Amino acid sequence: MATAHHDEHHPSGIMRWLTTTNHKDIGTLYLVFAFTMALVGGLMSLVIRSELWQPGLQVTDPHFFNQMATVHALVMIFGFVMPAFTGLANWMVPMMIGAPDMALPRLNNWSFWILPFAATLLMLSLFMPGGGPSGGWTIYPPLSVQGGIGTDFALLSIHMLGMSSILGSINIIATILNMRAPGMTLMKMPMFCWGWLITAFLLIASMPVLAGAVTMLITDRHFGTHFFDAAGGGDPVLFQHVFWFFGHPEVYILVLPAFGVFSQIIPTFARKPLFGYVSMVYATATIAFLSFIVWAHHMYTVGMPMGGELFFMYATMLIAVPTGVKIFNWVSTMWRGSMTFETPMLWAIGGVFIFAIGGFSGLMLAITPADFQYHDTYFVVAHFHYVIIGGSVFALFGAVTYWLPKWTGHMYNETLGKWHFWLTMIGFNLTFFPQHFLGLAGMPRRIPDYALQFTEFNQWSTVGAFLTIGAQLIFFYYAIQSMKGGVKATDKVWEGSEGLEWTLPSPPPYHSFTVAPKVK
Repeated sequence: MATAHHDEHHPSGIMRWLTTTNHKDIGTLYLVFAFTMALVGGLMSLVIRSELWQPGLQVTDPHFFNQMATVHALVMIFGFVMPAFTGLANWMVPMMIGAPDMALPRLNNWSFWILPFAATLLMLSLFMPGGGPSGGWTIYPPLSVQGGIGTDFALLSIHMLGMSSILGSINIIATILNMRAPGMTLMKMPMFCWGWLITAFLLIASMPVLAGAVTMLITDRHFGTHFFDAAGGGDPVLFQHVFWFFGHPEVYILVLPAFGVFSQIIPTFARKPLFGYVSMVYATATIAFLSFIVWAHHMYTVGMPMGGELFFMYATMLIAVPTGVKIFNWVSTMWRGSMTFETPMLWAIGGVFIFAIGGFSGLMLAITPADFQYHDTYFVVAHFHYVIIGGSVFALFGAVTYWLPKWTGHMYNETLGKWHFWLTMIGFNLTFFPQHFLGLAGMPRRIPDYALQFTEFNQWSTVGAFLTIGAQLIFFYYAIQSMKGGVKATDKVWEGSEGLEWTLPSPPPYHSFTVAPKVK
């Protein structure tokens, strides 16, 4: 008994959080960090939208506007969405596969603690002489070669954020492949674990490519190389190839864990098993494979040969097939189910709906001659946000409301949850739907000023952005309220829920499964 008692002992106060190797503590750290960064990135988007309220320069100068556009994107992608899903993986994967913890607990601690320092560097870049990075989130040369010291801070920050992702991925792969409970074969794993297993391989394959691109930029800036400098025999288009070889898999790194979340939530509230589980696994793997051979659809306008344009066009359109399989299976899961519409289900259905619209505009962008018109306009901005907010952010809110009672042991306020969902849904569509029309009418992205005829749609967009960001205060309120107390949650929380995590008490003990459960 003495050993069991010793196991339960863990430091309290600040040392618990600094030195913890417990997957739940680290998952919580990731989630708190991610949602803090979401607030920072959200405030930056309000600076952008305030400037675009009407033509002319209102709030910022063009240089600072470009810094906001660049850092907003880097913060949202590397500081919010990726750490938030890693936090979910830390919390849920061991509980879903019946493991006592992650496979590499000390590495886990390290991969988290790189993040706050990397994020600090990124924020500090804005206060350097010459300001932060202002070449857009894609950090294209020559703009990223010319920037001041703030750009160096941002490049180093990207290196560190990528390192954290690679370490986290190694840990997730090791955990899922080696620590499943007896009887849990790979094809019995929850879809969330599948989504993350495949995502982790994507991260390990694509992140070092970004690191290479960033390193080449740094040597161009400081060590006299000319990788991307045409005057020295280099080629800025080389950077685009290397960057997008990371950048396209990155989109799926952001949405595959979200697909896993949808595949957990929808069967629970439809009270039916997931339709076509095996095809879901293969569809996820197919999407991951195809994501590596479509990168140049971001580059149709650089002067590619016709053969290249045709290849990337057909390959891109092919991704619609496995994605369509997933959407078909989610709809079939809901078909004739005994559906109820608690907050997590609203987020899942809303997310699938929004993501499908983003998928359709993606198919429009896949077609080379059409893309010549859409390229670098607000149409692309709208498309991207429909994919990432519908695919990832809606899934994150769904996941948090779905598992929050399990984590805290208390139910959240369902009424506030629904208010949060509907205000976000309305605000989001108000922000980004008009941007499709702005783009089709020819408004370029990343500009602080615009022609008079674009005013009205931009004003709708700005109102929507303030509504969306404002609605998130409801989320922070009810999440903190649930942590503090409230109606006790049962162990199974939702009546239709299946899986090992629901066999544990709410909140789960510090060490989830001291004895491995048997999976039938």
